[in-house]
Amino acid sequence: MIDEAKKLLEPIRRLHERVRDQTLAACERAAVEDLSQVETDEMAGDTIYAIDRVSEAELIAGFAEIARAAPLILIAEGIEGGRVVLPRGASEAEAKWRVIVDPVDGTRSLMYQKRSAWVLTGVAPNLGDETCLRDIVLAVQTEIPTLKQHLCDVLWAVRGEGMRAERLNRLTGERVPLRLGPSRATTIRHGYAYIARFFPGARDELAAIDEEVVQGALGPVQWGKAHCFEDQYPSTGGQLYELIAGHDRFIADLRPLMERELSRRGLALGICCHPYDLCTELIAREAGVIVVGPDGRSLDAPLAVEADVAWVGYANAAIRAEIEPLLQRALVRRGLLDGATANA
Repeated sequence: MIDEAKKLLEPIRRLHERVRDQTLAACERAAVEDLSQVETDEMAGDTIYAIDRVSEAELIAGFAEIARAAPLILIAEGIEGGRVVLPRGASEAEAKWRVIVDPVDGTRSLMYQKRSAWVLTGVAPNLGDETCLRDIVLAVQTEIPTLKQHLCDVLWAVRGEGMRAERLNRLTGERVPLRLGPSRATTIRHGYAYIARFFPGARDELAAIDEEVVQGALGPVQWGKAHCFEDQYPSTGGQLYELIAGHDRFIADLRPLMERELSRRGLALGICCHPYDLCTELIAREAGVIVVGPDGRSLDAPLAVEADVAWVGYANAAIRAEIEPLLQRALVRRGLLDGATANA
């Protein structure tokens, strides 16, 4: 199965490049106000903005071509029902692969030209509706840079074979191998580490957990000093890249755990991380990053657009040992995590 999945790598990389180039071309042509228009809030998954529509036709056409070799189920936000069997006319039972995609992860950053977005794809054998993140055997993520940025990266991994990366110079077309690796630091001190809270909804509670964990790890803040730093990057693929590249040492996205607290306040949960946002977490794990659920167990979210997923990334085992017991203790104390299932 792994060898067969490898045959999909180059076609997927080429498709990612077309999606990247078309999205960049749209950014060059359009004003920010045009790209940030809300197309619909009705689709399963995230809000769909105008910039998300740019790559949709290319995505379906590209995977329809790839599916000529073996039928597949394409799972993505923006597709009616969240998935489609390709080639058209094939049945789900005939499909060899389940391919989950986020065509533009980090839409908000890109449409305002603040930061890169990412094209994300994960490929798993078709194991029916029970197919989940841990079944992914091939993953590719491609950077969609801002217009003023001439360098952009692509990362990929095959299960058990490590992570590989390449950097493209958009001005010259030159491609060079890229060496990336997570931080080897043994503490979050003087490094980037944070709990994601980039959208409204329980940000006060998430910040309180963040403060408790950091103070538990590093002690009280000293006068005129900064223990550690944070970088609220509203892109899960981007967050994984920051861990892979050694820029960040600890990231946790705990938004799904806030549902009970928000309900108590009479508020809705709002937007959370979905499986398509995490479909390239295989790359991070193959690079040496530890990616788990808040309970310390492997992520097992189904390959679908609706599920909400909480996750934690640690740059290495030492960072995990420093942070995970404190994080789990903070969550258990608030009733956000079952103490009987936590690793700590």
